[in-house]
Amino acid sequence: MELKELYKKMVRQKWQKIPGQPYQCKILDVELNLEDSRKETEQWKNVRLLFVRGNTEVDKKTPGKHDWAVFLTTDINLEAAKILEIYALRWAIEVYFKEAKQHLGFLKEQSNHYAAYIASIHLTAIRFCVLMIAKLNSGESGVAGVRDMIGRNLTDINFAVRLWQVFKAIISGALNELQELRCNAVTMVMDTIEEHIKCFFVQALQLDPKTLWLEAQ
Repeated sequence: MELKELYKKMVRQKWQKIPGQPYQCKILDVELNLEDSRKETEQWKNVRLLFVRGNTEVDKKTPGKHDWAVFLTTDINLEAAKILEIYALRWAIEVYFKEAKQHLGFLKEQSNHYAAYIASIHLTAIRFCVLMIAKLNSGESGVAGVRDMIGRNLTDINFAVRLWQVFKAIISGALNELQELRCNAVTMVMDTIEEHIKCFFVQALQLDPKTLWLEAQ
């Protein structure tokens, strides 16, 4: 029998609740022929089918005759909740590869060396781990939210760096107009301002020794 036939004869009107889950299920242990051609030798394999649908007591709707899904596993000892738990891990894997390909530079290094690709894979994983740590620390619901937040912060810092170049030119021009100041005095003033600006950006990026020490505690 095909899945639809199994559903009609063995599953419909026989749903059972999954403890702690908003789903109803029906488990069937069947034999599956791995060879789909009649000319080949039959290869029967014991498998477990998990039919699942939404729990009507939770969503207050009556699921239609097509509102069900089925999962197959070769481990016939797995319970329904465990099968769904394992399947749910697939979503996290998909999220990782989507982020890695679209935003984390996965295999985008401009090199044909094998070592570069290995490094790319590891660097991407490190970037993702950093995002996950930031997600946990910030309380964000998803990795994308943390990435956008960090991206905005980096954009602000980049804009501030560019803006400082404008201010630097204005201040330098103003000091040059002060003829009464000696040349070395103008240089000293600019160097002092430049040093304070550098300290500001180092602290903004949390790269100063004090902040790094506090983060390590």
